[in-house]
Amino acid sequence: MKTIGLIGGMSWESSLEYYRLINEETKRRLGGLHSAKCVLVSVDFAEIERYQAEGDWEAAGKALAEAAISLERAGADSVTLCTNTMHKVADAITSAVSIPLIHIADVTGAKIRADGNLTVGLLGTRYTMEQAFLKQRLEDKFGLKVIIPDEQNRQIVHQVIYDELCLGQILPASRAEYQRIIRELKSAGAKAVILGCTEIELLIKQEDSDLPVYPTTTLHAMGAVDFALT
Repeated sequence: MKTIGLIGGMSWESSLEYYRLINEETKRRLGGLHSAKCVLVSVDFAEIERYQAEGDWEAAGKALAEAAISLERAGADSVTLCTNTMHKVADAITSAVSIPLIHIADVTGAKIRADGNLTVGLLGTRYTMEQAFLKQRLEDKFGLKVIIPDEQNRQIVHQVIYDELCLGQILPASRAEYQRIIRELKSAGAKAVILGCTEIELLIKQEDSDLPVYPTTTLHAMGAVDFALT
């Protein structure tokens, strides 16, 4: 079994889900008392969020590259970055270490492509929905068409993530808003929806959606286990 390296804390609520999912899947596959070999470096999200808000992606990339270096020195065989948004600085991480980064877009895109749902809605932070780092990879590498909500709905999705989900607040009214936005994505032609922020899975499950959902936290965690057990 290889050792999974996790960069967490963005937010710790979703990082907790990664740890649970990875260990549950390892036990499911291997049985008995097995659990995953993991190394976790958890950053201070307030620092990272400040870099995001200021548009200082270079500083953010440097901070996460240092976290990845710590993982490699601690014996990790791979890096799993427990966030969608910060894959914007994936290149800074991969250039800092010799171990592979398991990219969240790759495990998500491969599953969607295999299922044949080539037109998908994307929910996430404003950075993830509006910038190219995730959408472009999904489109170029997996041939997907990615639809995002309109500006007003993007603001709602983003605000719920930062003002509620990252603070551990799961509100029925916000779930209803997300459900409405998913229905609008469906009307715009989406055949499925990507839950493209690791906290969204705390709010939206498959039973809450009119479309098939692709939960990036779960898919990413399964990808980490795949690598560790290969």
